[in-house]
Amino acid sequence: MDKVMRMSSEKGVVIFTKNSCCLCYAVQILFRDLRVQPTIHEIDNDPDCREIEKALVRLGCANAVPAVFVSGKLVGSTNEVMSLHLSGSLVPLIKPYQSFHN
Repeated sequence: MDKVMRMSSEKGVVIFTKNSCCLCYAVQILFRDLRVQPTIHEIDNDPDCREIEKALVRLGCANAVPAVFVSGKLVGSTNEVMSLHLSGSLVPLIKPYQSFHN
């Protein structure tokens, strides 16, 4: 769990993903459309993949991936992120990390 906490607090927006996960891809595209360049950790490329998945579930993710962290705090998985976005609460949360440069 220490590794997940360290990795999730390295940058403003961090997403734990897997290569083959279409929901992970959708969440990444959402953040890019919102002009945020998240740090992506593809856990299936990590030798500690199983431990990372277990830690993400213990932290509160219903599914291990995608797991979105903002400012080192768990936002959640796809459902939580999309709910925040639809309610208008996601943009204020990520505003400090938005880039308006092309």
